Amino acid sequence: MHMIDRRLNPGGRSLVNRQRFLRRARGAVQQAVRASLKDRSIKDIGKEGQVAIPTGGIGEPTLHRAASGGNRERVFPGNRDFLEGDRVKRPEGGGAAGSEAGEGDGEDQFHFVLSREEFLELFLDDLELPDLAKRRLVGEESDELRRAGYTTMGSPANLSMSRTMQRALSRRLALRRPKRAELEVLETKIALAEEGEEQSDRIGALRAELERLRRRRALISWIDPVDLRYRRFAPVPRPTAQAVMFCLMDVSGSMSEHMKDLAKRFFALLHLFLTRCYRHVELVFIHHTDHAAEVDENTFFHSQVTGGTLVSTALDELLKVIAARYRPEDWNVYVAQASDGDNLARDNSRSVQLLHEVILPLCQYYAYIEVGAEEPSMAGSPEAEVTSLWAAFESIAAGSPHFAMRKVHHRREIYPVLHELFRKRGALAPAEG
Repeated sequence: MHMIDRRLNPGGRSLVNRQRFLRRARGAVQQAVRASLKDRSIKDIGKEGQVAIPTGGIGEPTLHRAASGGNRERVFPGNRDFLEGDRVKRPEGGGAAGSEAGEGDGEDQFHFVLSREEFLELFLDDLELPDLAKRRLVGEESDELRRAGYTTMGSPANLSMSRTMQRALSRRLALRRPKRAELEVLETKIALAEEGEEQSDRIGALRAELERLRRRRALISWIDPVDLRYRRFAPVPRPTAQAVMFCLMDVSGSMSEHMKDLAKRFFALLHLFLTRCYRHVELVFIHHTDHAAEVDENTFFHSQVTGGTLVSTALDELLKVIAARYRPEDWNVYVAQASDGDNLARDNSRSVQLLHEVILPLCQYYAYIEVGAEEPSMAGSPEAEVTSLWAAFESIAAGSPHFAMRKVHHRREIYPVLHELFRKRGALAPAEG
């Protein structure tokens, strides 16, 4: 969403304060957009909608006289009760909202109806795939503009002043445009000749020469349209980064409906982010129980499959797909895995070995999301909440900077976790809603 203020600076307002107001208003709308996630269904996450922000805290700052302090003596037109010097009592209670019905002002809200493009722009701002490094030329794309010399026609915004002045100087030198100093010398000679009462034909010749130089100077302009030079830009092919995101989701019997909803919401947001912000990112969906399979998007989000749990089967399927279609030399490989952390104890060691020795060396980034019950404290002490898979993966996270682990228990935590995992380097974390 773009906010453009075309008003002139009125009294009591400054451009700096107005820009600060626009940033604050945009931030409030952005926070409201992100907070609306918990009230949306999965299929409606990326659609347009209405958001509301409170009026308090986004008022445009103005410079005004303080309501208290200082000495003031004013008599307004139409006054019949007071004379100059009389003291006026302050109204009791001031202008604040009263406690009884009908007193004071309530706090209203601004309601914004955002289009899908505006909603996604605010929702997915400052997210990126980390360490997108491996590049290769894909297709015949020519959507990057680069400098390509100069041209005699173009937009005023692309006018090159240095090149234009250089051409103008060269033209004036080539045509021998008279300089201002030459005219001043002739004017001095004419003045001296008139004072010395020299011959009139001498003075006439000097005046004719002065007129000729003035006329020539006027004909040879300082800058001519033929001097104008504009910076030229041409589309050129550019190397395009290719990336593949593997989405691994546990659909075993230990995953409750609440846990599956959290996992699907996370992957729905991830899918929306990738398809919106990147052109050459492919998504591979893998779900697993005690066996894994690559599935299409519809099956991934709506399948009712259930069963036991073997996390290593999903990792084996991931390696099989990489070997078949995605050479690590050409592709940036990313993995996002969601599970409730329930796994067979004998499978944890093999999963850790696959990750540490095979998968992580191939990946740019690996994110593990553990979904839990809505009330994790009901399960017992904090130590009891540490699952076997989480404990096994902690040893990897300690020594791998491109391996991240996060826990999610509520819908409201999904976007902050996604933002923390994929925010642009140097960007600040969003404020809690």
